[in-house]
Amino acid sequence: MSTSLLKPTPILLLLLTFSLLASPALSVVPEECTAESGGCIDKAKALPLKIIAIVSILVTSLIGVCSPLFTRSVPALHPDRDLFVVVKCFAAGIILATGFMHVLPDSFDMLSSRCLKENPWHKFPFTGFVAMLSAIATLMVDSMATSMYSRKNDIGVIPETESGEGGHDDREMGVVAAAHLHGHGHHHPHHHHGAATKAEAVSSQLLRYRVVAMVLELGIVVHSVVIGLGLGASSNVCTIKGLVAALCFHQMFEGMGLGGCILQAEYKWLKKLVMVFFFSVTTPFGIALGIGLSRTYQENSPSSLITVGLLNGSSAGLLIYMALVDLLAADFMGPKLQRSIKLQIKSYAAVLLGAGGMSLMAKWA
Repeated sequence: MSTSLLKPTPILLLLLTFSLLASPALSVVPEECTAESGGCIDKAKALPLKIIAIVSILVTSLIGVCSPLFTRSVPALHPDRDLFVVVKCFAAGIILATGFMHVLPDSFDMLSSRCLKENPWHKFPFTGFVAMLSAIATLMVDSMATSMYSRKNDIGVIPETESGEGGHDDREMGVVAAAHLHGHGHHHPHHHHGAATKAEAVSSQLLRYRVVAMVLELGIVVHSVVIGLGLGASSNVCTIKGLVAALCFHQMFEGMGLGGCILQAEYKWLKKLVMVFFFSVTTPFGIALGIGLSRTYQENSPSSLITVGLLNGSSAGLLIYMALVDLLAADFMGPKLQRSIKLQIKSYAAVLLGAGGMSLMAKWA
């Protein structure tokens, strides 16, 4: 009898060990996928924090995006000065870290959640795939928009400077060209061609700034609504406090990057106000939307995980492309930084400081 009890003992121990290890995993999944739980969950205390978040994020967003627009009155922060380039590189580092350290990891976590089916969500890296497609789509929009605006500019700007004809938008883009052409036509006829060529280059750069500002705003608006929705729908008091501080930091410096692009685009004041408005209100709007949907919106439901995960993946691809290609590469490969190694070193330090600070925020948000 004792022999018969000894023989199955290893098997029983193995089964017992497996049951002890497996039972918590099997019981955790339904709880994770149904609703939030824990000592930090308190809807009554979370609501005032969300209201504070709406106001504080709105104010910091306005400060961040508007601060570069008023730098023309400060000579040291004029777009032609070195300090403006350094500050812009710092903000670009913020945007780059936002894509790599915040938006992309969130998408990976959501689309690899145990709440989703094994097939297809655990069989294929959808986050990387969507981010790649988003970067390619951003390149397409960037290139095509620049091409279309350039063609329109070629038709409208130079004839306008010579004959005074052209639409309202063409006149807006031809101001710089007219300034360069003025004063050169009285002395030497051959200066007309050189001045016109220089004017075309300046107008082309202005168009480029405008495309960059519009595409960057689009990417920021999408991910701002998503992060606001997550904050508004959450009832976890412990995470909301740290998240509000991190989002205020994030919105202020991301706004500085966007504000610098808007400033360089030389829009009319009405267009500037529209872009400032949409950037400033998207995160508060997302929080308010999350508060309204908090009764029906479940953060860990499969539909929410898939929708928000895919949106985060696409936003990450767009932000990473814009930060690397349209902001950092455009500045570092441009003539201003190429002429000065000292300015390059300062700008690299600014990029690392911005990216490092935003990466540190990933500990709380």
